[in-house]
Amino acid sequence: MNEVWMALGLTVFAGMATGIGSIIAFTAKRTNYRFLSVATGFSAGVMLYVSFVEIFFKGSRALALRYGDPLANWINVASFFGGMLLIGLIDNLIPAAENPHETHAEEETKPLHDPKAPLPDFEHFDGTRPKDREFNVHDHAHHHHKLMRMGLFTALAIAIHNFPEGLATFLAALHDPSLGVAIAIAIALHNIPEGISVSVPIFYATGNRHKAFLYSLLSGLAEPVGAFIAYLALRLFMGGANGGFPPQVMGILFGGVAGIMVYISVDELLPTSRAYGKGHDSLLGLVGGMAVMAVSLLLMQ
Repeated sequence: MNEVWMALGLTVFAGMATGIGSIIAFTAKRTNYRFLSVATGFSAGVMLYVSFVEIFFKGSRALALRYGDPLANWINVASFFGGMLLIGLIDNLIPAAENPHETHAEEETKPLHDPKAPLPDFEHFDGTRPKDREFNVHDHAHHHHKLMRMGLFTALAIAIHNFPEGLATFLAALHDPSLGVAIAIAIALHNIPEGISVSVPIFYATGNRHKAFLYSLLSGLAEPVGAFIAYLALRLFMGGANGGFPPQVMGILFGGVAGIMVYISVDELLPTSRAYGKGHDSLLGLVGGMAVMAVSLLLMQ
């Protein structure tokens, strides 16, 4: 039972990083886009390396215990692409305008620190690089409802995204705590920009920092909630007599988790890293994340 609580604790840590993003939005005088670029690239590097080098093969080995090599490999590959399909369907259900991985211009966060700064018109931010966006002044009073809706939809989008992410963190930590720590850190770095995405429009709609922080935090807490619900469901329907999972179940789950993390890295983290950074910031973060994960796995042997 201690392993379950540790896995849940790591998942809570990863999910609550949205609150860190919210704090950064309200305390940092300037958004450090280079840091966000390197951090999200680092997170992608960790996820990609651990998915292809560790988790994918853990799934194959677990399935081989039940089905033997030829069939186990086919099931593992099917699980991998099934995980990608699952997160892809979830991503497709989220309206593009409320995508939690949209980058934010400096002008969007400046009024949080400078009351004299003109309020942004979110309708005119078109998803280009932050430094390339045109800043437009608009009457804030007429857009409270729309901004609140944007913030709530963003929080909902993040919560939906975080369900499979929470399951990935939880299962990895349950099977191998040291591997779970690495994935939890990568997910946490990935969640920081999402916290900013929730906080900014809700603050402009309500003028309440505490409410913006609360919604940001709640969107991240969907991660451990989703992981725990999934764990209970798996225990109920697929758990063994000793409380563990049969090897074929763990194998399918590991294959699916690897697919989920690869999709998140390629579809969300790397584009976000490229949008925030300049030069080779994204690549440096990516290679750095892979190198740290590689060394960590070697030291854990």
